[in-house]
Amino acid sequence: MGFDAFGLPAEQYAIQTGQHPAVTTAKNIETYKRQLRNIGFSYDWSREVQTCDPNYYKWTQWIFMQLFNAWYNNASDKTEPISTLISELEKNGNSCVNGACDEDTPKITAAQWQAFNEKERETFLQHYRIAYQRNAMVNWCPALGTVLSNDEVKDGVSERGGYPVERINMLQWSMRISAYAERLLAGLDTIDWPEPLKEMQRNWIGKSKGAQLSFKVQNSGLNIEVFTTRIDTIFGATFLVLAPEHELVQSITTTEHRNEVTRYVEVAKNRSERERMSEVKQVSGVFTGAYAINPFNNERIPIWISDYVLAGYGTGAVMAVPGHDERDHRFAKHFGLPIKQVVEGPDVQEKAFDSWDARIINSDFMNGLTVQEAIEAGIKFIEEHRIGKGKINYRMRDAIFGRQRYWGEPFPVYFEDGIPKLVDEKDLPVTLPEIDEYKPTATGEPPLARAKNWKYKGRSFELTTMPGWAGSSWYWYRYMDPTNHKEFCAKEHEQYWQDVDLYIGGSEHATGHLLYSRFWCKALKDLGFVRAEEPFKKLINQGHIQGMSKFVYRITGTNKFVSKNLKDNYETTALHVDISLVDGDTLDLEGFKQWRTDFSKAEFILEDGKYICGTEVEKMSKSKHNVVNPDQIIDTYGADTLRMYEMFLGPLEQSKPWNTHGIDGVFKFLRRFWNLFHNASGTFNISNDEPTREELKVLHKTIKKVERDIESFSFNTSVSEFMICANELSALKCNKRKILEPLVIALSPFAPHIAEELWEKLGHTKTVFDATFPAYDEQYLAESSFNYPISINGKVRAQMNFALDMPREDIEKTVLASEIVKKWTEGKQPKKVIVVPGKIVNVVI
Repeated sequence: MGFDAFGLPAEQYAIQTGQHPAVTTAKNIETYKRQLRNIGFSYDWSREVQTCDPNYYKWTQWIFMQLFNAWYNNASDKTEPISTLISELEKNGNSCVNGACDEDTPKITAAQWQAFNEKERETFLQHYRIAYQRNAMVNWCPALGTVLSNDEVKDGVSERGGYPVERINMLQWSMRISAYAERLLAGLDTIDWPEPLKEMQRNWIGKSKGAQLSFKVQNSGLNIEVFTTRIDTIFGATFLVLAPEHELVQSITTTEHRNEVTRYVEVAKNRSERERMSEVKQVSGVFTGAYAINPFNNERIPIWISDYVLAGYGTGAVMAVPGHDERDHRFAKHFGLPIKQVVEGPDVQEKAFDSWDARIINSDFMNGLTVQEAIEAGIKFIEEHRIGKGKINYRMRDAIFGRQRYWGEPFPVYFEDGIPKLVDEKDLPVTLPEIDEYKPTATGEPPLARAKNWKYKGRSFELTTMPGWAGSSWYWYRYMDPTNHKEFCAKEHEQYWQDVDLYIGGSEHATGHLLYSRFWCKALKDLGFVRAEEPFKKLINQGHIQGMSKFVYRITGTNKFVSKNLKDNYETTALHVDISLVDGDTLDLEGFKQWRTDFSKAEFILEDGKYICGTEVEKMSKSKHNVVNPDQIIDTYGADTLRMYEMFLGPLEQSKPWNTHGIDGVFKFLRRFWNLFHNASGTFNISNDEPTREELKVLHKTIKKVERDIESFSFNTSVSEFMICANELSALKCNKRKILEPLVIALSPFAPHIAEELWEKLGHTKTVFDATFPAYDEQYLAESSFNYPISINGKVRAQMNFALDMPREDIEKTVLASEIVKKWTEGKQPKKVIVVPGKIVNVVI
């Protein structure tokens, strides 16, 4: 077991309470460990890790150093030490270096490289390093003083606190995950993961085969680079669209349109990319006043700006073909732009038509070609005219790896004359310094700028910290070798354990932790530190236990909250509120004010003197403040009831709403199972008599079902089988050791506490968990009789039980002699009696 303990929530709590995050984190970890032990989870606590422990994050820092000193060589298709690149630059420059660098990386000769000073060399190497610095558009929250991931932003405000978030350009540490795009895609075919999760990663990586070409901006020397997967439709391009952040927006915008463009860019930059991608039906944009020239037909087409184009995908510019792209079509209809048809099919004036099977029309030399043929012809045209080339593009961008906050891993980096340099390995870990406050400084610097005399060799440390996913991108290696002070994981331990056999986790990690873990694993393998190409061989997505979330509604731009049924009269933002502060749907106003310091002066607009909260069933999560404390369930019902009820709720992979109304059934089952071992007065009472065949059948049927269910992770049906077993044995009044003792062992993984107690009562001195899991015997599962349906002229009128080896003649005689059959035959002689052994008896009158 480990605790991923760095991050924003702990830091915000420290700000609110004035306590050091290490103190509150340690308290929370102890609470978790107490609860885990109370529930009866079986972990090897000698291998416990905590990502905020300096003995752990020393190695997170060490891995960062390896990635800083590495680059991805496309020629060898692997990560290599940066020294191999420097050696190549010394000899040949980068003319033959097929590295994972930006396409606009300047080509240099060996002489130029040798003439570079230290700062120029480092600036150049930043185009290649796996861990590097770059300017990037980020979600900046001034109130929290940090960069937020897209997942931490909702409706333009921070998910935590509801503070305004804006998009700004900032120098950030980044990880060059994009260099591994093809390997990350290919690796998905080698691992046993749920297909929907694999598809999420494929879509996130977003591989596209297409072409990149240049459109000249009219009356200027500027070119706009466009990536398209459908160059076959280029004769239907009637306008270009740039992302609001595109570097040429200001250069090409005419004076007449400048104010309108500036206003639009300002609004668009504060919307997250996730919002912009999800709002597919919302149309907005602005004309720049500039025109581009379509290189295929030399037609002049207008250049627009719209936030449906993202700066980070492709080139940040698209050629719009409204006749054959739905989003372009909506844009063209909204702004009255021309729509041309260049693919055979229905009329496109009212609705876009897209097909990969049709032929091209109205397209000069492409006319009559299939889509695929036209794509090949289009790429040939741009390459012959040197205005572009065929290209594979990926949607996935490099991951931002810095946060402007305190509670995270410090970077093992200091600066000398503006050049980032690594500390000596012997000086790891670089530990977090003490500071007086966990907020950014008055000048906007990260909290670490508050540290006094925090220097390395007299030089300033990097002031940002690593993101929450840093420590979770390699933790499984530390489980293999948790106390090693010399290596992050010794080779003999890594070779013994290799990789994770089974990972159970939520699908919400698909494009975060699970992707970053695969990335780091591949890099560490290339550099010779580990052997496995993939970290997690098999993965199961457990469904969420869903909780009942409660919401308050804050009027935008204020600290005033309006009751649910009045909120439609205002512009509001819904915020989660802790369910402990809500009775039914009514909010405890004073408790709410005391809950968080930023709500201490909250005002309320009430209905009938009450504040009514909103309700929604969603994932049970700390961030949603809807967690049910297991301590309460254990105090009332016991840990075994909690364990079995959670399994009984439904299949492992399905999300299930938490509802304690059904918990009583599991509680009663455990009492019934206990009663099998005790008489009516509660005295332990076990018989050593030999079991009957019927009792053995119940036992072995249960063992077989439970064993198979465990192997297939069908725990809910195992619980059902135990319930059936207890009922059947109760009906048989069975208290025989040879039946009940194996059942205790089979039940022990599900209900360890009651199993251990009964095991001791059965006379054992060692734990039940040292016992061998019972094996079922097929001979006891064979049916000796069958309950035959008795049909009269094809209609079932009765049921009769016969031994399976009973002769047909005897079955026929018994059936005809029965009173039920006599009633339905009315004394008539049957024409025929059909006996199908083990299936049915049909009497034909």
